[in-house]
Amino acid sequence: MPDKSFLFSRPPLWKSHEQSSQRQLPADLQSWLNETGSLTKRLRGIHGNRFGVKLLFHRWKPALIDECRLLGLQPCRYQLIREVLLHADGVPLVLARTILPEPTIEIAHRNLSHLGTRPLGEVIFAYPDLERRQRQFSRADSHIWSPGLQTEVGVDDAIWGRRTVYAIHGQPLLVAEFFLPAVLAPAVEHPPKIDKPFIQKS
Repeated sequence: MPDKSFLFSRPPLWKSHEQSSQRQLPADLQSWLNETGSLTKRLRGIHGNRFGVKLLFHRWKPALIDECRLLGLQPCRYQLIREVLLHADGVPLVLARTILPEPTIEIAHRNLSHLGTRPLGEVIFAYPDLERRQRQFSRADSHIWSPGLQTEVGVDDAIWGRRTVYAIHGQPLLVAEFFLPAVLAPAVEHPPKIDKPFIQKS
């Protein structure tokens, strides 16, 4: 899957919201999974200027089959796929993957296709008509992550994530976010080194 994702060697398994299953999770993790506002705003509130975005993958490629199904896209059509690592002074906090169909980019005046290291949440939550249409959750085992991502971050245990279908002016996009252990314990004394960005463009 390296031509479609830097994060995954195989797709995560997603389920619709089940409140009962989340009751077994720590309250701090539940608060991140069920956050309704901008993760960027929340992370900046915790980490201030130490918060940053590292671009891992930025390519026009067909999305994964289940992503296409969720967004109502044709599997053969190219979408803009963007994957990033949100961090604070080099401490990995959140892994994120966004699927941006071309009609969504066009109706958003193409602001979404040239984000670079600017956080997505900083842009989409500025749209007054942003809709949140659907949310799913996943407990991702360590074996789904690509060798490149394991070298970059090193995910040893299962981590929880969510993915959300948003719409801007009625046009959908998909945002998946996985919460790394440090996001639940912001004070990390010795952050791992983050290498230069891995960027692929077609």
